[in-house]
Amino acid sequence: MRPLTEEETKTLFQKLAEYMGRSVERLINRSDERHCFRLIKDRVYYISESVMKTSTSINKDNLLHCGTCLGKFTKSGKFRLHITALDYLSQYSKYKVWLKPSAEMSFLYGNNVLKSGLARITESTPQYAGVVVYNLADIPLGFGVIAQTTETCKELDPTANVVLHQADVGEFLRGLEEDMF
Repeated sequence: MRPLTEEETKTLFQKLAEYMGRSVERLINRSDERHCFRLIKDRVYYISESVMKTSTSINKDNLLHCGTCLGKFTKSGKFRLHITALDYLSQYSKYKVWLKPSAEMSFLYGNNVLKSGLARITESTPQYAGVVVYNLADIPLGFGVIAQTTETCKELDPTANVVLHQADVGEFLRGLEEDMF
């Protein structure tokens, strides 16, 4: 377990800023306790400083996970968010999308969101911005990238893609956890 390098931190914050905007600062400077990011085997973990200090007593070969896995760095150096980051993304997300009940299962099976499945969308959402996807009961289902602006969505064909799927809570059920952990 080691701290992130400057380049890794910059890449991580750029990816988180796509979904959270300036609220990334709130992840580190929380009111309850300070938190930090640590790297274990190409995976970035979000962990409180007290737990991090306690975990230093464990041999690094025996330490598998510590904290919440936010994602991993690919071999090319890009950062890919995992569904385990959804709790933090949903708390601080800048742009949100709500789905109709008929579109929920399609999204949870890994498909993009069509215009016909869109219930509501945050006003003034720019194209290719990161969005958190909710059902109508305000339960976060996953996250993705918006394919069209809010204004463009109003004139789209019902079969046009509105949200490009990135991750959803159905990944646990589909057996994709080998990539996650």
